[in-house]
Formats: sequence, C-alpha cells, structure tokens
Amino acid sequence: QVQLVESGGGLVQAGGSLRLSCAASGRTFSSYAMGWFRQAPGKEREFVAAINWSGGTTYYSDSVKGRFTISRDNAKNTVYLQMNSLKPEDTAVYYCAAGQPGDWGIDGNEYDYWGQGTQVTVSS
Repeated sequence: QVQLVESGGGLVQAGGSLRLSCAASGRTFSSYAMGWFRQAPGKEREFVAAINWSGGTTYYSDSVKGRFTISRDNAKNTVYLQMNSLKPEDTAVYYCAAGQPGDWGIDGNEYDYWGQGTQVTVSS
C-alpha cells in the first residue's frame, strides 16, 4: 500500500508564496511519476503539474505555468510544489498523486495513489 501525505498548505496574501510537500511511503518512490492536482469548491479536479520518475521532465497547466515549480527528491521520497505569485483563483485543496502514466500525466485517472489533500487559501 502506497501512502501519500501532503503538507505545507495555508493562508497567504495574493502575490505570496507557499511550498507544498508530498511524502510517500510503502513502495519504491523513484519508480513513479508524480502529479499535483487541485479542486476548488464546486469545481472539478484540475491538473496542476506533473514530473516523471527521474525528475527530468515536467509539465504544467497553463494557469500555473511560470509561477509554480514541481520537483522531487527521490532520496527523501518527497515531491514538492513551489507556488509563487499566488492568486485568489489558486485557492483550492491540493492533492498529490503517484502513478505510471504513459503521457504527460494530465489525466487524474492515470494515477494509482492519492494523498488526502492540503488546503491553500489565497486572499486578495
């Protein structure tokens, strides 16, 4: 059983920054691609960013490109999401996911394991 635990969420002012962490346990972390998704109240789950098993390839949604950075430290079994220049529309519960997608990892159905989520709230 693979478990993912997100942390680092909180309340920030617009223009501020947060760094989310996702710690993995249970299986070999380095064998999985990792993704970040978010879900705002009343909205569907939205892809945010993905990173392949080696960390050499990343992909971002247009809404966060240039502001967010996904990275991973396989030695620590952890994936990160650095969020800069935060906007109120970034407010959501953020989830990390692990899997072996065959493409960019945009589709959440391609992931096998999910964390419980961490709340990010950006005030104007």
